[in-house]
Amino acid sequence: MRRKSRKSKWLVNTVLAIICLIWTIPTLGLLVSSIRPAADILSTGWWKVIPHRGWTTAEQLQLPKDTDLRKPIAIQDKTYTDDELRSGVEADGKRLIWENRRARLINVQEKAWTSHMEFTTQNYETVLGGKNYSITMPDGSTKTEKGSGMGQSFWNTLAVTVPATIIPIFIASFAAYAFAWLRFPGRRTMFVIVIALLVVPMQVALIPILRDYTSLGLNGTYFGIWLAHTAFGLPLITYFMYTSISQLPKDLFESAFIDGASNFTIFSRLILPLSVPALASISIFQFLWVWNDYLVSLIFLGSRPEVQVMSMNIANLVGSRGNDWHLLTAAAFISMLMPLTVFFALQKYFVRGMLGGSVKG
Repeated sequence: MRRKSRKSKWLVNTVLAIICLIWTIPTLGLLVSSIRPAADILSTGWWKVIPHRGWTTAEQLQLPKDTDLRKPIAIQDKTYTDDELRSGVEADGKRLIWENRRARLINVQEKAWTSHMEFTTQNYETVLGGKNYSITMPDGSTKTEKGSGMGQSFWNTLAVTVPATIIPIFIASFAAYAFAWLRFPGRRTMFVIVIALLVVPMQVALIPILRDYTSLGLNGTYFGIWLAHTAFGLPLITYFMYTSISQLPKDLFESAFIDGASNFTIFSRLILPLSVPALASISIFQFLWVWNDYLVSLIFLGSRPEVQVMSMNIANLVGSRGNDWHLLTAAAFISMLMPLTVFFALQKYFVRGMLGGSVKG
């Protein structure tokens, strides 16, 4: 029995280690890529920082300027085509490849241990401080201006996420307590309606709400985006909190009522302290959803720089032609820091909250 128990434990630990490794490798790759020069990011994978055997340039050959690339090209008593030199051709343990085709310059490469260990903080500086843009003025002079960085969008996202997390959880906790322990007309019907809202796609409500926001002047305001996230998050949060609060021992409430405690006293003195793990768990989910949201913020808040959130700012970093996509590595890692901080700060409650209600009594 002990031997079987050890084997099963070893198997479980191995599987968990593999899963953790699979989840960790992309994050490690993102971190390494974010501190590599743009040229290295565009040309080689992040794993090239690990020492490996690769082609390194030993010498360069200068062909005559008038070499016709449409004909076979003679190099060291052999001939090659332009296509072969584009992709690289191996000969006598060496590789010939174009360094500069226009200048008729060829690299002669050899296999050797190498690594791309060049690191820089330029990507983070550009993302946080803004990219420099050269503008040609009417008189022909060139003017350099700095674009907006992620600093403003970071605070905008924080201003949206924190209230949009606290408000629905606060309302849903009261509603869950009422559905679980209070008796009033229409309680079951209202609870069924809340559950039914879970299956309604969010997209079907965007246009009607946008029309109402426009008529009320709420579009493009923080208050409007708080209301939108609260409305979209309430059904799930209410159901989640209900499953936790409804499993609390009934004796607690009977004792409190006998002692003359009001519903508000019971909620604030008993329900909230006992529901901390569930509150922490649903807070993580709501925070992550709002922090990474793009669609709702784009529709109800807009993309103006003074209110633009990080998800929209990151999407704009690549440029209209996608020529700056290497900045996404640094921007994505910056956007991950706050959710990771929240998760690790509340992780001790996370498992307890997820398991809440699984054992009754």
